[in-house]
Amino acid sequence: MKVIISGAGPVGLTTALALAREGIAVTVLERAAELATDLRASTWHPPTLDMMGELGLVDEILRDGLIARTFQVRDRQTGAIAEFDMGLLKGETDHPYRVQYEQFRFTQLVASRLAAFPHATLVFNAKVASVSQDPQHIRVTTEDGTVHEADWLIGSDGAYSSVRSALGIEFPGLTFPERFFVVSTPFPFEDHLNRLSYVNYVADIDEWCVLLKVPGLWRCLFPTSEESDEEVLASGERRLQGVFPKAEPYETRHKTLYRVHQRVAETYRKGRGFLAGDAAHLNNPIGGMGMNGGLHDGLNLAGKLIELNRTGADRLAEYEPERRPVAVEHINATTARNREVLAERDPVARKRKQDELCRTAEDPVAAKAYLMKSSMINTLRRAA
Repeated sequence: MKVIISGAGPVGLTTALALAREGIAVTVLERAAELATDLRASTWHPPTLDMMGELGLVDEILRDGLIARTFQVRDRQTGAIAEFDMGLLKGETDHPYRVQYEQFRFTQLVASRLAAFPHATLVFNAKVASVSQDPQHIRVTTEDGTVHEADWLIGSDGAYSSVRSALGIEFPGLTFPERFFVVSTPFPFEDHLNRLSYVNYVADIDEWCVLLKVPGLWRCLFPTSEESDEEVLASGERRLQGVFPKAEPYETRHKTLYRVHQRVAETYRKGRGFLAGDAAHLNNPIGGMGMNGGLHDGLNLAGKLIELNRTGADRLAEYEPERRPVAVEHINATTARNREVLAERDPVARKRKQDELCRTAEDPVAAKAYLMKSSMINTLRRAA
């Protein structure tokens, strides 16, 4: 068996590694000249860490990442804190915590592991231009005219997937009116803000935000209105001062401004071509479900291809029914609710929601049920 994967992000490379470990020939086509090094996803949920353990990758993630045993939903105006203890998931997972570990570190790790397999190839500057297929094979032509042929194709090439476009798959959904602005700073907020966790969702009537700690930095996410790019990028100091006022200006390391979408592909398969990760579904990042859900897609599909290669049992038709409802009914629905909680402007409604979260966090039974959903354990079990 031979598989082509478009996209050398975490989903594409991890899927490739899972296949290569089983002796399946795999070619990864990446449109860029090198692996991405910008700051993207950073949150790893417990079941995803379990999967990384099966692939022999979890030790490096734990060594180089930050273990977040709690996360918080905070109200900036009242100071109320709902803190969820992920230790309640002990017995449900080998990793009852989140880990903050940046995507670019992970792709570098997986690419180095993939390089050890002679039947695995990573090709840069290889953007997909067209796809054709017959009952036995699928062919990918890249923009430089090179033709690659395989038994199967996986498009994990992101929001603007060339594979999805070449397969003619629609990508309905919506784009949120605001953009998200992320500023990273080495300032130690944990030394100045009460009880701060490594993962914090901060509701506010004026400007909600998300504060995430990664090794050496705090990543601070804010919603923006329709200001120009220049105005938003220049607003980093003002926004950080709003989180914690101090006399000296903040040192900033990175700034990122992007549109946020909520979309799910009409189908995850067309013939011998499949979609996974952001090519198949997009959601807002509040809750850290995008990369995790994409990895769950890729490893689900890899498992079915491995079974087909080993035994001849074809369960590929089960991939979409198992994974697409997760995106529609859980990932998009949950991240949309997370955004609504943070962005609630009515003070009475905001207090009611915060009070409900505090009561949930303080009740071990209710908190565990909440964590089983937010950690994505329930969705994986339901699909299985």
